[in-house]
Amino acid sequence: MTSDLLHQHCQACKTGDSALSANEVAELLERLDGWALNGLRISKTYAFKDYYQTIAFVNAIAWMTHREDHHPDLQVGYNHCTVEYSTHSVGGLSTNDFICAAKVDALYQS
Repeated sequence: MTSDLLHQHCQACKTGDSALSANEVAELLERLDGWALNGLRISKTYAFKDYYQTIAFVNAIAWMTHREDHHPDLQVGYNHCTVEYSTHSVGGLSTNDFICAAKVDALYQS
């Protein structure tokens, strides 16, 4: 299910674009494993063996999000990282958030 999101690329939001509806968010969230809706954001926490693995993951996210030009908020600890996505320009969630969430999951499984 995430493969369709995984193979898409983020599109720049244009003036006047609006956030996804609650139904659209629910449908896209079903395609992701372990992601949760927190208000106007989606988030997931990833666990690691140690700090080195955590930072390697953060660096991989940085590379991917730079290419997609859609950046998450990250909360980094010794052996965990919480990734949160939202699209500030639309005041909520966009398809870009779900595309990047699928790509973060793929990085974690690599």
